[in-house]
Amino acid sequence: MSVAAQRPIPALPLQKTQTHRRRSLRETRNSFLVTFFSVLVIAAFLSPLLRSFALSFQTPEQISQVDAPLWPASPLTFQYQGREFPVYKVTINGVTKEMALVKKGRTESQLVDPANPGAGQITWQGAWRTLQPALTFDPTFDNYTDVWRLLNYPRLLFNTAAIALIGLIGTVVSCTLVAYGFARFRFPGRSFLFLILISTIFLPAAVTLIPTYTIFVKLGWVGTWLPLLVPTFFANAYDVFLLRQYLLTIPREMDEAAAIDGAGPLRTLISVIVPQAWPVIIAVAIFHLVYSWNDFFAPLIYLSTKPELQTLAVGLAQFSANRSAQEPGLIQAGTLLTLIVPVILFLIFQRVFMRGVVITGVEK
Repeated sequence: MSVAAQRPIPALPLQKTQTHRRRSLRETRNSFLVTFFSVLVIAAFLSPLLRSFALSFQTPEQISQVDAPLWPASPLTFQYQGREFPVYKVTINGVTKEMALVKKGRTESQLVDPANPGAGQITWQGAWRTLQPALTFDPTFDNYTDVWRLLNYPRLLFNTAAIALIGLIGTVVSCTLVAYGFARFRFPGRSFLFLILISTIFLPAAVTLIPTYTIFVKLGWVGTWLPLLVPTFFANAYDVFLLRQYLLTIPREMDEAAAIDGAGPLRTLISVIVPQAWPVIIAVAIFHLVYSWNDFFAPLIYLSTKPELQTLAVGLAQFSANRSAQEPGLIQAGTLLTLIVPVILFLIFQRVFMRGVVITGVEK
């Protein structure tokens, strides 16, 4: 046998395989831990919402029960000899069954098996009050229909949608124009004016509340939608900053090409800038829509004397104050009805919205 045939096989490939296997196990473990803790965080965040969703489908009788389940349920009943009897969970010979209680007694009761009623009545020894009732999944939509009727939901929904949409148009148009001016035009004091605009973000709303309210009282706007709509047509620092950062990422060569073709600043904005800025415009629109939809303080101040002009947030708060203890299912149903529109809009424009938020401030 030659010397080459007696030479041992190198162990390097085996060591590489073991190292790769350990690295793979470590990556799998880390991925599992991250996923596990993410699921826990999401579950903790969504648990109140899931509880509200389940509560909105429960009857007042179930809500008042101490040992009621979290899911919508109603007691199970069984028809026997022309009468309706409740069904309980009964343990007989070590086996738990669902039995209809046809005759109640302190020490013994008469039961009937719903699966075999022909077998007749069965005598069960024990106190029937210790039995757990059998429940069946039975969601009810009465809470939603009652809220729709008692809350005057269509009118409040119209008011909220009208204020949100008109304010959305004002915010998008005014903020786009202001952001376009700061991003594309050079004029004296531009940096100083932009600094003043951004500094208003740090100004607490409580500082300007009384002066603003006094101005609107002098103008005779209290009790109308004007205090909620007119300020949206004068831009705001948050959305202007968001739009300006996005517009700065659009190359100036496109503006110059449009100017060579004879387009003015306004035409350039409409034909060149806006088509490329739709992601951030939609993001600003969703931001304002959600803010206006959930706004409670401003409508409460300016529309407190006009119930027919109030929004869903104010109407739902007043409705909840009268029924917080007696009918919690109605309150949860009204809350979920209020959340439907923002959630649907976010799901529809989710990809464009996230693109506009992520790409803002990031160089293309």
